[in-house]
Amino acid sequence: MKALSIQQPWAWAILTLGKDIENRDWQIVNPGLTFRGPVLIHTGKRIDPDGVEYLRTCGHPPPENLPLGGIVGEMEIVDLVTRSASPWFFGPYGFVLKNAKPLKFTPLRGQLGFFSVPDEILAAARGGAA
Repeated sequence: MKALSIQQPWAWAILTLGKDIENRDWQIVNPGLTFRGPVLIHTGKRIDPDGVEYLRTCGHPPPENLPLGGIVGEMEIVDLVTRSASPWFFGPYGFVLKNAKPLKFTPLRGQLGFFSVPDEILAAARGGAA
């Protein structure tokens, strides 16, 4: 299964606040290469301080112990947009998200872009044996 690294607190916002857009600044050379379908949510090892401040000003301060450096959830990417009425869209590109759900935190080194996750890591995140 594929995964996408998302900095905290944005991964937390997807899983707990219903954030329905994941913003990217990637230039899309070939729209046919845009990934759609189920994808794991991976958190990097850094926290976006601007994201923390943004969520605080919106009345949603994230917890101080956000999980970093592993799989935290699963979501479905259903579209790629350059405009959206969603309050979560900041552009210039946004993956439209549906059906986000948390999974058991499972440590895993991330990569840029979409990357493959070994089956044993997926099983551990879904609650099976590692």
